[in-house]
Amino acid sequence: MNCAFGFDVGSKLIGVAVGNALTASARALGVVAMRDGSPDWPALDAMQAQWLPEALVVGLPLTLAGEEQPATRRARRFAEQLGARYGTAVALVDERHSSHEAARRFAGARAAGLKRRRDTATIDAEAAAVILERWLADTTSTFPAQASSP
Repeated sequence: MNCAFGFDVGSKLIGVAVGNALTASARALGVVAMRDGSPDWPALDAMQAQWLPEALVVGLPLTLAGEEQPATRRARRFAEQLGARYGTAVALVDERHSSHEAARRFAGARAAGLKRRRDTATIDAEAAAVILERWLADTTSTFPAQASSP
């Protein structure tokens, strides 16, 4: 299986998703805490050891006009650390509107009785799945990814 991880980097939580290049689909795995600007590396190490992803995809938060902002620098820094730690290609993907799509999916799952209000932290992981699905849809013919940046 050609496995990839997707990440939605926030100031307090990082959403994590896993995807399959063969089907261009992804699913939310969970969230990892950010403490003082650093991710919970032991939690990420455990996920990486379990899934052994061949590619890593980090959402790049840009303004609606496509400009960088403070959150963009945080995501770029995380991507650099991730690539250095795991020796794996890291792709950066424009994440604009991914949180809206994740919230829409969460609302649909709640309406269907599959999610509860207490599951709202999983929206970050669902946003990571949206980001990863975008990347998979664009790159399935060239998997695994080469490092890139918009």
